[in-house]
Amino acid sequence: MTDSLWSWLITAPWALRPDTLLGASLLMVAAALLGEVAWRRLRWPRLTGYAAVGTVLALAGLGADGNEAALRLAVDVALALLLFEAGARLNLRWLARNPWLLATSLCEAALAGIAVLIAARLMGVPPTVAGPLAIIAMGVSPAVIQRVVGECDAAGQVTERLMALSALNTLYAVLGLKLLSAGLLLSDPGTWLSALPEVIVSFFGSFLLGAALGSLLALIARRLDLRNENSVVLVLGCVMVALVLAKTLKLSLLLVPLLAGMWLRNRTDRPWVWPRHFGTVGGVLVLVLFVAVGSGWSPSALATAGLVAAVLVLVRWVAKFAAVFALARPSGLAWKQAGALGASLLPLSATAWVLALDFGVAHPAVGPALMPFVLAMLAFIELPSPLVVMYSLRAVGEIEKEPR
Repeated sequence: MTDSLWSWLITAPWALRPDTLLGASLLMVAAALLGEVAWRRLRWPRLTGYAAVGTVLALAGLGADGNEAALRLAVDVALALLLFEAGARLNLRWLARNPWLLATSLCEAALAGIAVLIAARLMGVPPTVAGPLAIIAMGVSPAVIQRVVGECDAAGQVTERLMALSALNTLYAVLGLKLLSAGLLLSDPGTWLSALPEVIVSFFGSFLLGAALGSLLALIARRLDLRNENSVVLVLGCVMVALVLAKTLKLSLLLVPLLAGMWLRNRTDRPWVWPRHFGTVGGVLVLVLFVAVGSGWSPSALATAGLVAAVLVLVRWVAKFAAVFALARPSGLAWKQAGALGASLLPLSATAWVLALDFGVAHPAVGPALMPFVLAMLAFIELPSPLVVMYSLRAVGEIEKEPR
């Protein structure tokens, strides 16, 4: 009887663990309070407070592993909203008018991927792991960029280019990893025939569903102002329905919202400016997202892959910085602006975590070897990256010294 009572107590909703109702609620309160302290006292983005709570969880061995059903749902919805917002800010006509910006995006992403691949191989990482790791490292987290820019009211040439590069980098990383995954499945004589329909549906279905979601919201926008707070629930509902369809059809949960935002933005000359955090519900989801990602690593992953990850983080950052700096003049940037833009390309965050998790599910032989490197890289990047972005944009005068 004593054993059953103890078992009931530690599994009750009020047990002090992150996967219980009380534990999750207290974590949200702690993250929200720490985020406000960081913002009001230090003038740092609230994300630093959220990531700090995640770091404490990781150090205590209580971090998320990404396979919890309820948590993964919250992460997918939050990331979908942020990627949709990132896509809705990407003006393809601007890229057509300034092809050097597109060239900068392609060069910094490619150079970062190549540099990480070479560094990983030189440090003994197997090619089956170094390949997907290099593609993931091409990306820049739109989630971190969007939140820092939104909270600090950043505005200017560097800010606009940073948001465009983060959206494009995410597109490259998602497409690149899907192509690699498809190549691995189709190159295996034992799986290619059964994998072919799934690969075709996944590629073309993601594009079609993204275009359909963007078209639906564009149609609704003709009668309603989707930028109004009262219409946020409508946008959230449409995105969630699209995510359900994407998950059911095994489409990309990252590609669909990003393409939907791009489709919506580029069907009209009208700029889309969304309410901060997509309303209260979106704000809660964003908080959960960054606490979860901040806690995703573990001390064991850091011990196993920490040295390699630290080198890869540095190599990736230097490669992106060098590409931006080299193409600064043709793309219309001053040297100081180029330095700020290059430095701001540090964030990796939730997009990398979800990409690695999904690749591990599709390729279980590679996943366990890949995850420690990705998690160790996130451990080094997650906490400082919002500050790097904020101070870089402030250095070029695109953030006020004392933001509101």
